[in-house]
Amino acid sequence: MPLQDLIQADLPFLRSLRQDLHAHPELGFEEERTSGIVATLLEEAGLRVHRGLGKTGVIGTLQVGDSTRALGLRADMDALAMPEQAERPYKSKFPGKMHACGHDGHTTLLLGAARHLAKTRNFSGTVHFIFQPAEEGRGGAKKMVEDGLFDLFPCNAVYGLHNMPGLAIDEMAVTAGPQLASSDSWFVTFKGVGTHGAKPHLGKDPITASGHFLAALQTIVGRVVNPLQPAVVSACSVQAGDPRALNVIPDVVEIGGTARAYSAQVRDQLEAEIGRLAKGIAAMFDMEMSYEFRRRIPPVINHANVTTRALKAAQAVCGSKVVTNFEPSTAGDDFAFFGEAAPGAYVWLGNGPAVDGALHHNTAYDFNDEAIPTGVAFWVALVEQELKA
Repeated sequence: MPLQDLIQADLPFLRSLRQDLHAHPELGFEEERTSGIVATLLEEAGLRVHRGLGKTGVIGTLQVGDSTRALGLRADMDALAMPEQAERPYKSKFPGKMHACGHDGHTTLLLGAARHLAKTRNFSGTVHFIFQPAEEGRGGAKKMVEDGLFDLFPCNAVYGLHNMPGLAIDEMAVTAGPQLASSDSWFVTFKGVGTHGAKPHLGKDPITASGHFLAALQTIVGRVVNPLQPAVVSACSVQAGDPRALNVIPDVVEIGGTARAYSAQVRDQLEAEIGRLAKGIAAMFDMEMSYEFRRRIPPVINHANVTTRALKAAQAVCGSKVVTNFEPSTAGDDFAFFGEAAPGAYVWLGNGPAVDGALHHNTAYDFNDEAIPTGVAFWVALVEQELKA
């Protein structure tokens, strides 16, 4: 039976599965129900299953033939800590948790591919289906690597896929080079001397110092980083004083934010420059400061050769509807840790138009079930292409 016919035959099951996962979202490292469903379906399909890597991670291994080549295919499983506002039959059953980034769809696509490949076995080699927990900022990929993912399951190449609103459901985007930015957090505290708001000369005002710092932050991207190198520095939290005490200059102001870059050099530059500005402004206002730059996720940079292979598989499924010059995103994804351990490629699957403007991490976002056939077909085509029988 042709590939598309087999996928269509499984589509009612996969659609129902995806909507069930959507209705039962679980946060990072809490994906007990989700990983249980994944493990059960993989075992039922005849795969060898390993649980507990990265706490709630699941790896299903399918080996066919005598080739020693091995691929890793990754899907993330976790939801976000945010409310689902849109009304739909499979709306989240848990207040304050929702699948607002389509990971329910990613899990479904990879399970669909595993089920198909286990039936057809039209390849020679090993496929490791990697179901990753805690992609949304909780460090799931890093934890899996630290737990020995690529020691236990060596891969010649590793691939990731993410849904993308704005691309049609039969469309994909595959581009070499940077795809997603590094995602790091920074924290600056100015420690002054609090005083009466009417007598600022008797203290050291950390709010005024913070204002200078916040304005100066934008000079890093505008005047320090090479204009040809993308970078973002954003202050996202300022904690100071009490609105019920508007005659009090506080002792302390705490500021936090994010920094994004596509190269190791610019990432280092952002860390150094944020600290330099904070230190200089603290000295200018004669007060103490503390600074922390917390490295979270490296940039996702697609390996040229592996990306060429992913492009060939995408074109086999989507024909000419593959975008090869897709603009990189300043969002982050900890697939970067997999791409550091093995040559990697991260591709985009169309999710159709953004319904009512709802993009990733919006309270109304939803994975488009009409994209399931394209996503499953891509994974299958990639395996059969790279592990030819």
